[in-house]
Amino acid sequence: MYACTSYAQIRVQERLSEGETSFVLTTPELQAKIYYDVNDELVIKKSAELFAFDVERVTGRKPELIQKRERANFLVIVGTIEKNKWIQELAQKGKIDIRPLQGAWERYLIQTIDKPYPGVDKALVIAGSDRRGAAYGLFSISEMIGVSPWYWWADVPIKKHEALYIDASATYSKTPSVKYRGIFLNDEDWGLKPWAAKTFEEERGNIGPRTYAKICELLLRLKANHLAPAMHPVSTAFYRIPENKLVADTFAIVMGSSHCEPLLLNTASEWHSETMGPWDYNANKNKINEILSNRVKEICTYENVYTLALRGLHDAAMGGGNVPMKEKVKMLESALKDQRNLIAQHINKPVETIPQAFTPYKEVLDIYSNGLELPEDVTIIWADDNFGYMKRLSGPQEQKRAGRAGVYYHLSYLGVPHSYLWFSTTPPALMYEELRKAYDTTADCIWLANCGDLKGSEVQVSFFLDMAYDIEQFNEKNVHTYPARWLAKMFGEQYYNTLEDITCSHINLAFSRKPEYMGWGYWNNYWGGGEKRTDTEFSFTNYEEAGKRLAEYRRIGKKAEDMLVTLEEAARPALYQLLYYPVKGAELMNRMNMTGQLYRQYVRQKRAAANNLKSEVECCHDSLEVITDRYNSLLNGKWKYMMSLRQNYDGSSSYFMLPLMEECYMPAGDPKLAVQAESEQLDRGGFSCHVLPTFNTYSRKSHWIDIYNQGGGKLAWKSVASDEWIVLSCQSGITFTEDRIWVSIDWDKVPVGEKVTGGIEFSTGMQKERVFVSVFNPMVPARDELQGLFVEENGYVSLPATDFHRKFESNDIKMHILPGLGFEGSALQIGSPTAPLQMYRSGEVPRVEYDFYTFNAGIVDVYTYVLPTFPLHAERDYKLPEHTNSDTKYSVRIDDGSISTPSTSAIEYSQIWYDSVLKNCRVNKSTLYVKAPGKHTLQIRCGDPGTVIQKIVIDMGGLKRSYLGPESTLYR
Repeated sequence: MYACTSYAQIRVQERLSEGETSFVLTTPELQAKIYYDVNDELVIKKSAELFAFDVERVTGRKPELIQKRERANFLVIVGTIEKNKWIQELAQKGKIDIRPLQGAWERYLIQTIDKPYPGVDKALVIAGSDRRGAAYGLFSISEMIGVSPWYWWADVPIKKHEALYIDASATYSKTPSVKYRGIFLNDEDWGLKPWAAKTFEEERGNIGPRTYAKICELLLRLKANHLAPAMHPVSTAFYRIPENKLVADTFAIVMGSSHCEPLLLNTASEWHSETMGPWDYNANKNKINEILSNRVKEICTYENVYTLALRGLHDAAMGGGNVPMKEKVKMLESALKDQRNLIAQHINKPVETIPQAFTPYKEVLDIYSNGLELPEDVTIIWADDNFGYMKRLSGPQEQKRAGRAGVYYHLSYLGVPHSYLWFSTTPPALMYEELRKAYDTTADCIWLANCGDLKGSEVQVSFFLDMAYDIEQFNEKNVHTYPARWLAKMFGEQYYNTLEDITCSHINLAFSRKPEYMGWGYWNNYWGGGEKRTDTEFSFTNYEEAGKRLAEYRRIGKKAEDMLVTLEEAARPALYQLLYYPVKGAELMNRMNMTGQLYRQYVRQKRAAANNLKSEVECCHDSLEVITDRYNSLLNGKWKYMMSLRQNYDGSSSYFMLPLMEECYMPAGDPKLAVQAESEQLDRGGFSCHVLPTFNTYSRKSHWIDIYNQGGGKLAWKSVASDEWIVLSCQSGITFTEDRIWVSIDWDKVPVGEKVTGGIEFSTGMQKERVFVSVFNPMVPARDELQGLFVEENGYVSLPATDFHRKFESNDIKMHILPGLGFEGSALQIGSPTAPLQMYRSGEVPRVEYDFYTFNAGIVDVYTYVLPTFPLHAERDYKLPEHTNSDTKYSVRIDDGSISTPSTSAIEYSQIWYDSVLKNCRVNKSTLYVKAPGKHTLQIRCGDPGTVIQKIVIDMGGLKRSYLGPESTLYR
């Protein structure tokens, strides 16, 4: 067996199997010919030609293409059931059954036929219900023989074979889950456009038909059918180059446009105010409609999805804030009516049968929500909030619309609070969670992904389009491993475990903070010099948070590098682009910014090691430039100018710049001893003594102490513990800079008691520093009594959401574990997002419960870390008079106490929304009450089904500042 497919009835092999369905595609002695009907669709000829090249790529032998009947031992017949005469004859003779294809959308049949005609021993028939169906069938065989859809765009290696045999009994493809499936090329200023202009289409100096031909071929191979072309002012507008639309039609790609381009007019670069007047519908309606009419007339003979829209130029609102909402609704209704009339004027079909889309994006959603009347047949394209969370979906009444719905989803974005344009790290688990609920509420007509430059978003684009083609092949349990399976298919199944380890960790690390956000400042400082580089919120002093993140990045970066050097030479460019560069780039970006933060801390502490950190920061910065240059130099410069660290307009983002290291510290004089104990946050004005976090017999953790030199020369230090139960990883040392030692407790020797104390004295010469040690080792409760409970640790309790003790479900509400989401690597979803709203105050409401044990009591703060999702739609049953459609609800309760009702949602562009989308988490504080020390139960109760809980932290008074919150305190 050489390759496999999702269709068990089709096998591609290197040896001929016995049976009526076996077929010789090519051997050194025998080659099949490829037949297509000359009167069939253009894409059939194009697909046949590309398939012949695919066979040649694999075997070195190119099959002959024929357009008339002739003798052949083995013949591939490809075409549509409408226009391929041989396919029609085979159906009439009963050799193939095309009834399932008749009237179907983009389906195909693959079947081997014995002696189909005189002079032909065997035929491999690929019959399409329509032009794309036939092409999909042929390219599915291309993929089975080893030619990836990404063979050109990602240089995926093609394994060579001497012979190819196909064994295919009658196999029918499914109707695609989503009718129109495609991508929007956007924010092309820093990659796709300069690459096309300076490398790939130098003769045109911009994105043109050669680039679009490669994009359309990729889409067809990915079983997609829809494209919204690049539309920034730096790019030549798609329709300004007449060949572009011919190219798209040759590949059977349905053209569309973004949310702000009415009737496929690129207003950013095709509207010229100096000759056409203002882009203002109220002031210049006739001219606007004239230009739009010309566009429809120009393109109406091709297959399009027509965007109905009226926004300002590019991505801005039309009209000022002084226009009353009623007037905005009236104006937009009038404009959409005019656009519909233009479509009807130029296309001789009932207007309601012509694909039309309306996207209520940004301010247009407010207009739609204020009573805009939209024709029933128009598809509503619901948009995410630009950061992966669907803002609104179809309610019960909207689900009855003939035009149904679609989605516009961002895998890349330019805008506030921060752009992410470098490479996509959107988790497949998040994409599935959001897009599945969209699909389940009738968003099955159009799916459009904003993929930026395309390069850097390869895996997310594939996943998006694979879901759109067949969403039922995915579920919450398998989506998080999609990147590893996708890569293993390209580089070999023997690498799967390595790839799963790297990709799952890479996606999880970027989930909490994308590499582009590591400069930490907000992007929306329009008048203040752009993004302000600051410290990150990852803590170097609390919970080992920053150190563990950097260590994990180093680990997977090294693992990706090791895999790169072990691959054969031909496969390395693809792995460099698809795995090594994003993983190593993320590692270096995190190390650069976080080490810059640590450097500033070291300078404040006057550590002799500060300059070493400065050198590491500069090395990371230079290494980012080096690996980016290597990317652009791959394959003799094929991708030159494609990859850039400097994404976004000048003066906006600064994450790629050297962190601020304006102050410095130069150690001088004799060595000088200083120490820092774990969790010491303040350099000045805090405690006048050093104290480690309390050692707890139920967790039995170790804690660290840094011994560092503030002066010049070698620091020779030694330590003395006050008691034998204090165990040090190292008792003495000599360092020019710093040593970190770990302190643990010998629990067999430490006295029993709640306030056991000791200390460690560090010295060098006459200099001494003392660190106090506290141990909590009570007689009761016994350790065995608390096994399986979450136990208070240094004044907090931390509970991963998936580690609940009990769940209470109903027929409507089931609990789901979502691997690949959340700070902890998996998250808990309370019910399906499309289930009925629940009465979160009810005693019998579906819920999960966590048992925890405290040594303290009183008022506590319960922090719930949730996915920042929006209400499902605007037609919800309130359940309570206090409930609204503007936010979601879930509830939190300890024992039989008060119920707190936080929300997962926030108003877009509010500060809490800014903070939530940047960390893929909204952190809600509920102030509740613990009556007495001892065992308690925390409840997370259903309100809005689909709420996703990542973790819960109970602050008993000892919680320290951090970004991710402390690790689990479950005593196992």
